[in-house]
Amino acid sequence: GLRYAMYLDDKVEDGDVTEEQHGVRIAVDKMSAPYLTEAKVDFVNTLEASGFTIDNPVAQSSCACGNSFH
Repeated sequence: GLRYAMYLDDKVEDGDVTEEQHGVRIAVDKMSAPYLTEAKVDFVNTLEASGFTIDNPVAQSSCACGNSFH
């Protein structure tokens, strides 16, 4: 399966795919980009959870551990 990991960084490496929305730039390495073409990254701040979420309709299933399966 796939595991999502996010890091704050100020460098974009050669070959990274970048997208900017609402003033936030996201860089994805070229090997991972095909798996994330339809993914949506959001930030939630509720009583139940706080942090980034990734909704990936390409993933066939997932678990609470942060992995998704193709």
